[in-house]
Amino acid sequence: MKAFVDKKACIGCGLCCSLCDTVFRMDEDDKAIAYQRPTTENIDATQSAIDNCPVAAISWED
Repeated sequence: MKAFVDKKACIGCGLCCSLCDTVFRMDEDDKAIAYQRPTTENIDATQSAIDNCPVAAISWED
């Protein structure tokens, strides 16, 4: 599984990056992207980013 960020919904707050910078980063449009697949070491932090996104722009994808 990997994380998916809906760039149309993303407001660029950066919370996901601060919670899990090994999976999320900001792109050139100041929108979040999931640039890495979560690992066993950061899957909880990835889930926290999904749960805490203020606009629910992040979800799991197969």
